[in-house]
Amino acid sequence: MRGVGVAAAGIAGGRVRRVGVVVGVLVLASACGLTSGSPMVDDVEPGSIGRGEPLKGASLTVTSKEFTEQLILGAMMGIAFEAAGADVLDRTGIQGSVGAREAVKSGDADGMYEYTGTAWITYQGNSEPIADPRAQWAAVRKADLRNGLTWLAPAALNNTYALAMNRSNHKKYGTKTLSDVAALSASDPGAVTLCVESEFANRADGLPGMEKAYGMSVPAGNITQMDTGIIYTQAAKGSCTYGEVFTTDGRIKSMNLAVMRDDRKFFPNYNAAPEINSRTLKEWPAIEEVLDPITRRLNNAVAQELNAKVDVEGEDPHQVALEWMKEEGFVKEG
Repeated sequence: MRGVGVAAAGIAGGRVRRVGVVVGVLVLASACGLTSGSPMVDDVEPGSIGRGEPLKGASLTVTSKEFTEQLILGAMMGIAFEAAGADVLDRTGIQGSVGAREAVKSGDADGMYEYTGTAWITYQGNSEPIADPRAQWAAVRKADLRNGLTWLAPAALNNTYALAMNRSNHKKYGTKTLSDVAALSASDPGAVTLCVESEFANRADGLPGMEKAYGMSVPAGNITQMDTGIIYTQAAKGSCTYGEVFTTDGRIKSMNLAVMRDDRKFFPNYNAAPEINSRTLKEWPAIEEVLDPITRRLNNAVAQELNAKVDVEGEDPHQVALEWMKEEGFVKEG
């Protein structure tokens, strides 16, 4: 998919990861997804990573979920492994939130980039997120070691919920934080209109929880539920004052939206980090040193830029990842 279709897929992935699912069904789906795959054949050599080809002789399979950001991150991991000397099988793009994780857990795949909040809430069954991002990652890592999964160091990239508005409304109302939005809703209730997904409107970690955490009360008539892709357009037009967005979405930058800071840290942290099959990591410990420099470079600004190349400009996710890896000096053309 390209353009709007890819954008919808990108955000759907962010949405799906917050939903409880029937693991058995998605494991079956993942099995279907893993019946296909193709070798990565990028003509790359070590740049700042992979020197000495520490993964030479390894046959590694990378996977990901199906939305834009995941496809890009999965490609990055595979390209890094290639540059370090490994033969890489590309099985990115598994549908659903659990399927790719189950592939890594079972050993059908060796690694992927996953989100800390997803693991903590959806997979590990906790209801309360941990406010400190590093502590959240550490708790996830500790819990998943018993599942045969090892989490490597996390990125600053945090793909979580937010509210955003166009620059005209931002200048008019001057809100910068969710506390500011709550104050505006109290002083001028008609000014705060929201465009949100139906799920966000009803989940405890969505609108109801946000209103409770910030002492905010938005009249039902001021809330319009719609599909994700339309929210960005409506917020950009000013048809609603605030739209529900995901913080790494490329359309935030391309539509010049202003994002409200979650100053009370209500929304969970969804930091991306490599999730590696522990048996694979034991056999090929150099995986950590190969991936760490890439992960350290990933933040929301980088993610927005790369996601926009796919979701807005229609470029191929793998090619976007490859060009970025070259630009950053992580790999060189062979």
